[in-house]
Amino acid sequence: MSEDNRIGITDAARSFGITPEDYMLPARDLIQMVDQEGGLLGAGPSPEPGHDYPVPADEDLLEAYRRLVVGRRINDQNSALVRQGRMAVYPSSHGQEACQVAVAACLEEGDWLFPTYRDTVAVISRGVPPVEAMTVFRGDWHGGYHPGKHQVGIQSTPLTTQLLHAVGAAHAARLRGEDTVVVALCGDGATSEGDFHEALNFAAVFHLPVIFFVQNNQYAISVPLARQTVAPSLAHKAVGYGMAGERVDGNDLVALLAVLERGVRLVRGGAGPLLVEAQTYRIQAHTNADDATRYREDAEVQEWLAKDPVKRMRAYLTGRGLLDDGLQARFEQEAEQVAAELRDGLNQEVTPDPQDLFAHVYTVPTPQLTEQAAQLSEELAREEAS
Repeated sequence: MSEDNRIGITDAARSFGITPEDYMLPARDLIQMVDQEGGLLGAGPSPEPGHDYPVPADEDLLEAYRRLVVGRRINDQNSALVRQGRMAVYPSSHGQEACQVAVAACLEEGDWLFPTYRDTVAVISRGVPPVEAMTVFRGDWHGGYHPGKHQVGIQSTPLTTQLLHAVGAAHAARLRGEDTVVVALCGDGATSEGDFHEALNFAAVFHLPVIFFVQNNQYAISVPLARQTVAPSLAHKAVGYGMAGERVDGNDLVALLAVLERGVRLVRGGAGPLLVEAQTYRIQAHTNADDATRYREDAEVQEWLAKDPVKRMRAYLTGRGLLDDGLQARFEQEAEQVAAELRDGLNQEVTPDPQDLFAHVYTVPTPQLTEQAAQLSEELAREEAS
């Protein structure tokens, strides 16, 4: 461990009155603040030192729930648009929306988010217009939005590459002296990739302000977690790199906000990188091209449906008197407006320009590309003339 890392971890541990070793290890029990029925958990043994979290402010909870309602509607609408042939593919995050909205809610304007292909709700929650966020899934030639404008990396299907991009962005921000936090999203399958090791090791050695947020939805397409690792948890992998790890209930929006808000604050304050594992579940298939019934039982899905983050959060807020029918209706109306925006935008036919194949490859086109572009122009002209 480098001297810079040792100083950052020691200072963070001292602030909680614990040893650096205890700071790096995740809590023995999953961090959870609201039960499946929406009740605030207060009974039971006291939380371990360094792993006790305050309940977020009421206004933060309501804003996150608003995003949660919108996020669920986005997932359902996009799944319908795939069936209608308006999108080529859609990796739904139905059931994982609490992870998505919590991570977006905890970032400041100048921070960066690097999503996976399944993190559309996080991308939109970060401020990317819904239709722009979905452009890549309809098969267009570009990613749909400008990463620099929104501080959001482009969603792409290569697994785990976004973690390396996130670490690079954090390193660049550190060299420029910027007060930037970077959050890199990935799934449990990504933790089996070499890029995962390289990203975490680089971030730890260079003491970078990165949170690696693993949404453990139990399956890497059809491969269950037990066939990927026998570690006590994915969060335990953090200590091997010299960083802190934490486990949180990924369907408990209150706990997610608490853990991620503190994580962002620690990372921004110089505590070094952090690995957070959220235990959640992918309710729907991997994508519309996947048949999930071939590798998991319906009883398992039903068990996780009972842990639905939207119903849980609604029950909690209603029980506390923070949410009534009028406010719920307002949130649902906003969700319908977003769904209508998606339908209208993605139902518009797009006329592709074949020359775009060559326009954005190199700043100065190579002779081969110039020749191919000219050949295509001649073929198109002949076709139009005939």
